[in-house]
This record gives sequence, structure tokens and C-alpha cells, in this order.
Amino acid sequence: MQPRFRETAFSHGVSRLDQLPDDRGIEIAFAGRSNAGKSSALNRLCGRKGLARVGRTPGRTQEINVFTLPPAEDWRLIDLPGYGYARVSAKQREHWDRLLGGYLQKRQCLAGLVLIMDVRRPLTELDWQMLDWAGARRLHCVLTKADKVSRQEAQRQLHAAHARLEEAGIDASLQTFSALKDQGVEDLRGLLTEWIEEEGENTAMPDQTA
Repeated sequence: MQPRFRETAFSHGVSRLDQLPDDRGIEIAFAGRSNAGKSSALNRLCGRKGLARVGRTPGRTQEINVFTLPPAEDWRLIDLPGYGYARVSAKQREHWDRLLGGYLQKRQCLAGLVLIMDVRRPLTELDWQMLDWAGARRLHCVLTKADKVSRQEAQRQLHAAHARLEEAGIDASLQTFSALKDQGVEDLRGLLTEWIEEEGENTAMPDQTA
């Protein structure tokens, strides 16, 4: 059973972890700095122009937004609040930290994290914080806005980010992406489909300890 990304639909937004759906099924989370292109990447992935709101003001996503992913009733895409935007209060930033960190560290049905980063500014200090929260979960880094730089520069940034992650002992796959040019969309869909299929196989395996 494969995910039907084009039928993804917004379910609801939550401001507390206890408002999330029951911790079962399969979730794939999307995280990234404000203005890194996370909403545009989600919209392009799902082929739905207005699915995730693209705001002119960075930091607009202030809740965890939950999207259903057919055909399974308990498959979900999770849009985490954008982080790193300066024009929010310290109290709001602390709330986001608790929400993001708590979700990534505690959510059992989380199959993997897609970290969205601007190809021109990958692996900022706050991105490393996100990676620390994610721990050993599956990780895929998407370097967005590849249309803003030359192909050579995009590849240079891709290889440099891979080397830095490898040096830090972090196992991750990486790709470049452009929502504007429709670049890397099928690669991302294919990878997430693999994650879901693998997770489904793992959860369907019978208990061998009995």
C-alpha cells in the first residue's frame, strides 16, 4: 500500500502535545527554519498549492499542523513550527522549543524527520539543535531554493553539508530541491514512500520473543 500524496488533507493544528492524534500509525515530520521554504516544499510534494500556508511573514506556522495521508487512516504528515525567527517573544520561542523538542523526542509513531534548509544557509546553529532533538531517527535533509544558485553551487553545498553531518556522526540522506522549478519532487516522494513501506513492514512483523 503506497501513500497517495496528492490526496493529503489538513486535519487540525495543535499547540500542545496532548492534542495530537493517538500515538500510533506512521508519521513523517517536516521541520525547518522560518523562511527556508518548508511550506512550499510540502505543497509541491503533495501537488496541492494551498495545502500548507505560505506566509509573507516568516514564522507564521505557530502550531504543529497535522495532515492525513491516504489511503491509511493513521498515516500523517506533520508540519512543525518554523524556528529561528527573531520577531517573536522569548516566551513564544520557549513554547516552540518545548513543542518541537517534546514531539521529536517522545513521539513513538514518528517514522522519520525531513529537515528543510535553504541551500544558501544549511546547517545553522538552530538546525543542529533540531538534529540533536531528533536523535537517531531516520533523517533526510532537503536543501531548498536550489533555483537561487547555480547547479555547481548547489552540489557544492550538498556535498559540504553531507561531510559536516558525517563528521558529526549523523546518518542522513540529502538532496537539493526547488519548488519553483519542480526539482527533486519525485525523489522526495520516492524516499518517503520507502520510509512508510519499511515502517509498515516493521510494525507488521510478528513478535519473535514469545
